[in-house]
Amino acid sequence: MQDTNREWADGVDPLGEALHLLRMSGVFYCRSEFSAPWALALPPMQDCLMFHVATAGRCRLEVGDEAPRLLEPGDLALVPHGRGHRLRSVVLATDGQDAPTRQEREAEPAALFDLPRESLSERYEVLRHGGGGTPTSMVCGAVRFDHPAARLLVTMLPPLLCIRATDSAYPEWMHGTLHFMAAEARQMRPGGEAVLTRLADVLVIQALRSWIEQDQAARGGWLGALRDRQIGRALAQVHRDPARPWNLETLAAEAAMSRSAFAARFTALVGVPAMQYVARWRMHLALSHLQEHDDSIGALALRLGYQSEAAFSRAFKRCIGVSPGSLQRPARR
Repeated sequence: MQDTNREWADGVDPLGEALHLLRMSGVFYCRSEFSAPWALALPPMQDCLMFHVATAGRCRLEVGDEAPRLLEPGDLALVPHGRGHRLRSVVLATDGQDAPTRQEREAEPAALFDLPRESLSERYEVLRHGGGGTPTSMVCGAVRFDHPAARLLVTMLPPLLCIRATDSAYPEWMHGTLHFMAAEARQMRPGGEAVLTRLADVLVIQALRSWIEQDQAARGGWLGALRDRQIGRALAQVHRDPARPWNLETLAAEAAMSRSAFAARFTALVGVPAMQYVARWRMHLALSHLQEHDDSIGALALRLGYQSEAAFSRAFKRCIGVSPGSLQRPARR
């Protein structure tokens, strides 16, 4: 891997440009007020990243085969791949070690969407649940990333990502934001819903950035390719101008490499051949566009560099598995 700590001489920052595309839409946000004993089962949510911020008290988070994590005030946990998971009450034993009581071990997890919730807006709710004992407060939510670059990044994340309030590796402002969120959740002043949801969005994005900067797992694959001075430049140009008639020669020229050297290095770093990456990138852009806009199939085909609607439709179905027409908004169909 080349030295990627130096500034890019030509002003191109492929990783920075990719992070700029971390736009997301909130599926739901929830302020949760629990009292022990309690246990909550959150269902799988396809294509969503779920997060939990402990604002008061503590709880245990269980995600698949991952070791259970104790969440304390100010801790942030991300469950990136939409997997079902559980939260449950926990207290400290007399020796100071966290351990569920017998009642808490036997608390049957309640399904999230089976519990009554107070709806404050279309996407913001308040949940109260438990047996009346030790209280725990949290801000939870599920978000969906809209851009293909963001969705590609999320697939690379570990099954569970936790940021501890006591972790000195994270910037002070991040801890300050968590404390601000906790205070806002306790007081719920006018406008508190808007403040909490925006803080949650910022925290999720900054947590992803921190993971990229600090975790060795973020040094390889697509993220590692973005850091590579030659392959990263070619990727940045594809992301900027997907409609350009790219081929191995033009991509290699952007990277200032020979055709054969570029092809081998691209595949080794990214995991797929360069032209396959270009085709996939175009189709995932098309998928996002079809879901968000009302353009005709023909106009979208031209936007992405296809000379005919038929050629675009064939490529789309080959990559996505369905025809683009089946994904158009009802009004356009």
